[in-house]
Amino acid sequence: MSSVEPQSTNGVAARTTGYRLSRELVSNIVNAAEVGDQERALALIAPLHVADIADLIDQVTPEQRQAVLGCLRGAIDPGILTELDESVRDEVLHFLAPQEVAEAVTELDTDDAVELLEDLNADEQREVLAAVPVEERAAVEEGLGYAEDSAGRLMQRDFVAVPQYWNVGQIIDYLRDADDLPDEFFEIFVVDPGHHPVGAVPLSRAMRSQRPVLVADIMNDQPKMIRVDTDQEDVAHIFSQYDLASAPVTDAAARIVGVIMVDDVVDVINEENEEDLMRLGGVQQDDFYTSVIHTTRTRFSWLAVNLVTAIAASSVIALFDATIEEIVALAVLMPIVASMGGNAGTQTLTVAVRALATRELTRTNTLRLINKEALVGVLNGVLFAILIGVVATLWFGNPPLGLVLAAAMVINLVVAGLCGILIPLGLDRAGVDPALAATVFLTTITDVVGFFAFLGLAAWLLL
Repeated sequence: MSSVEPQSTNGVAARTTGYRLSRELVSNIVNAAEVGDQERALALIAPLHVADIADLIDQVTPEQRQAVLGCLRGAIDPGILTELDESVRDEVLHFLAPQEVAEAVTELDTDDAVELLEDLNADEQREVLAAVPVEERAAVEEGLGYAEDSAGRLMQRDFVAVPQYWNVGQIIDYLRDADDLPDEFFEIFVVDPGHHPVGAVPLSRAMRSQRPVLVADIMNDQPKMIRVDTDQEDVAHIFSQYDLASAPVTDAAARIVGVIMVDDVVDVINEENEEDLMRLGGVQQDDFYTSVIHTTRTRFSWLAVNLVTAIAASSVIALFDATIEEIVALAVLMPIVASMGGNAGTQTLTVAVRALATRELTRTNTLRLINKEALVGVLNGVLFAILIGVVATLWFGNPPLGLVLAAAMVINLVVAGLCGILIPLGLDRAGVDPALAATVFLTTITDVVGFFAFLGLAAWLLL
């Protein structure tokens, strides 16, 4: 890849480090763009891969981005636009004229063109599509007509399909003579007269077979077909489960209408993993490249919810204010119980959310996992109860206080383990994304149970 080789332009080293753009290269490009030296900026950018150029545009400030885009104007590879962070891509699309966006849409595969346009508003989409040739426009409009995050949005319209009565020689001749083949493909799909897929031949197998061999004799006769309305998470699961490189997409009548390639599925997997990670942290979307005001606004609502849950936990403490006044050591020790419960529950929650996302957690093994987490909670509870009980006894010279703390630790760790698995299961059954809401429920329950168990036992046994 050219982007990882040392380059030299006008005596200035242009390098990437470990597949990442070096600070020196970024600085040189930005400096050239800011002083209007378009020739030097383009010479520095030219050896880079489109993904590296997209990283460059992502990394710089909005002002620097305008300067770089000004130098690239008229020479932006459409592939760069598909590699940009979503928020940065919106900014770049608004920088470009509708005709420039239309030219990019015309050159891209249908799935990439749809991704490019889907975040524009309806008026902007119409303006861009009006400048796209009719044939490409129809394909893109059809793609935009499918549900967001569905297989229809992911699929490419260009694929290779042949009848099952052909032989390998006919396939080879067809591939050599056809001028409308996709740029890249891994499989040749075999269809019946109704254009329903009945098999698939890996390209490598076709190239190794003799010309007289019939397609029906070398095809996989049970291709994994994907409906256009299949959710992209399910698509990713199918590809992962069956180690697919590509898969045919079918409409309601089971006719093949497109193909999904593994590179698009890799993007989906990364997107879904990032989304779950962000949601577990209470962030609705990747706001790394957004403005301070926008980031503050998107995070405020989640922090407000956490404020409400914190008040709920504090109200439990308020019930035992007299107890705390009698035994001040309780105020020192009670955060330990809540904190340990929260951390233990988060461990279980993380495993459960991942298992649900990857379809590893099913109705078949749910009860077994619940039992396992309850047992883990008991064992960890007992071990840490012994440890913290001894510490509290030595710290305050009060063995009954150590026993109360130990008992509360066991209770909260068992509850935390059970809630860590039951909460995401319940949310999933209710049709709510566990990654979005589970953390709030978990921390609230472990805080409330931890404080109530510790302070309640203290009030009962020590006063």
